[in-house]
Amino acid sequence: MKFSIKSTDKNSNARTGTLATGHGNIETPIFMPVGTVGAVKAVQIPDLLTDTKAQIILGNTYHLYLRPGLNIIEEAGGLHKFNGWDKPILTDSGGYQVYSLANTRKLTEKGVVFRSHIDGSKHEFTPENVMDIQRTIGADIIMAFDECTPYPCEYDYAKNSLKITHQWLDRCIAQFDRTRAKYGYDQMLFPIVQGSVYKDLRVESAEFIASKNAIGNAIGGLSVGEPHEMMYEMTELVCNILPKDKPRYLMGVGTPENILESIALGIDMFDCVMPTRNARHGLIYTSDGIINIKNEKWKNDFGVLDENGQSYVDHQYSKAYVRHLFAANEILGGMITSLHNLAFYLWLVKEARTHIFTGDFTSWKNTMVKKLSARI
Repeated sequence: MKFSIKSTDKNSNARTGTLATGHGNIETPIFMPVGTVGAVKAVQIPDLLTDTKAQIILGNTYHLYLRPGLNIIEEAGGLHKFNGWDKPILTDSGGYQVYSLANTRKLTEKGVVFRSHIDGSKHEFTPENVMDIQRTIGADIIMAFDECTPYPCEYDYAKNSLKITHQWLDRCIAQFDRTRAKYGYDQMLFPIVQGSVYKDLRVESAEFIASKNAIGNAIGGLSVGEPHEMMYEMTELVCNILPKDKPRYLMGVGTPENILESIALGIDMFDCVMPTRNARHGLIYTSDGIINIKNEKWKNDFGVLDENGQSYVDHQYSKAYVRHLFAANEILGGMITSLHNLAFYLWLVKEARTHIFTGDFTSWKNTMVKKLSARI
């Protein structure tokens, strides 16, 4: 497993690279579709491969641990065999669920005791068993167990949380080093920088994570409600500390413009539920801006979803038809828009890679950012 930088942008910190894994190479910058329970919502595996050109997808440790359960996944031979995806997979450790389940969990330095959102049963996550769970799931990239602080967050809470996250990381690394992958290919562990929106905590965390010399590093605790300018400030601060020769993963980000601005800061990997979640509500991302397909204005528009000629999928439907599907509560509407949005996101990062390589990324990015957030 190795990361190689291929090209850099002379006017920003953007770069292209290749991350080698046991299930193939990942070209960066890359967007990773979210498949929380082992499936990207409303999108089949063949469509992910042929239409979106996805290179890697995500699974979630918390959700997969609860359902279908580790016994079934291990009996199948790991998540790749279970869901039929033969490219790289990354698993989130469940740290974000620790954050989101604040009313049904108890957090200590040992770990987290929580109740299942499915049946109320009691469970415990520790740094050690979260490493074991992710070994069993079989992801190529597994994440350290951390606490994602909320926003806003008091300084003292963020500082204490960071102390716990760093202690947990040392235990994650020790357990990861004591154990081996189960399915015949290597796995890599990514630590996570935390620290909320406090500069001194972010610097402390970034320096601590950098000292671990992991294959790659992640930045967590952003895109949780803070202003975009603050997210960019924290991201830039951390990117200036994390090793330049290791991939940087900005967790849970974000909008198309967030992705382009963060690529310029030196981020290599992204994930977000936004393209599929918004698609199911009729929001469509295009190279000219955002369409709400439910609006009356599209009722008689027989043009394709992206009018500037970008064909992200093998077959584009008309706006009028997709609007009709949503008006009729036809499930196909959400399937079409989900596939389209993911294909657009993957097209966008591919275009970013091209413009970084050709040397005009910054000017292209500045033009695109103005267009992408516009409501059509």
